[in-house]
Formats: sequence, structure tokens, C-alpha cells
Amino acid sequence: MKNNKNSKNNKNNSGGGWFVYVVRCADDTLYTGITTDIARRIGEHNAGRPIGARYTDTRRPVKLVYHECRANRAAAARREFELRNLSKPDKEKLVA
Repeated sequence: MKNNKNSKNNKNNSGGGWFVYVVRCADDTLYTGITTDIARRIGEHNAGRPIGARYTDTRRPVKLVYHECRANRAAAARREFELRNLSKPDKEKLVA
């Protein structure tokens, strides 16, 4: 799993803050989201709905392949938007 080492606010799951994360689904697609607790959120994705996302519900199990920390929810949401708009090849380079 790749972690953005350039982020000033880079922390582990228990350190607080907001995280932008990318998971690889069982069908090899990538899903991007935000959370305050990565381990909990990955567990929710793998548990299925109603807790996990609709997209990942039929694509389990998911595996965390990338994450980075942001100072607040707004910053995490902006970064999530940026990552979601990357092309598949660019996302693959990011998580490689």
C-alpha cells in the first residue's frame, strides 16, 4: 500500500485528521473515498451494505492501496475530487 510521503499532515489511522484513500476492488477497479478512520472504513466496505459504499458492495473484497492525510474534511473532499478525476492510467501510477 502506498502512502503519500509528501503530505505535511501524514499520519497513521489512529492519529486523527481526515484521510483520502484508494482501494482496489476484487474486479481490479479502483475506488476513492474519505474517512477519519481507514481501518474502520475498509472493514465497512468489506462488510457490505448498508455500511459500505454501493460501488464496492458487489466488488468485495477491497484492499487498501493508497492513502494520504488532510487537515480537515473540506481538504480531503477536494483531494478526493482530484483523484476521482484522474484517468485510470494516472491512478495506477499513483498507487504503484
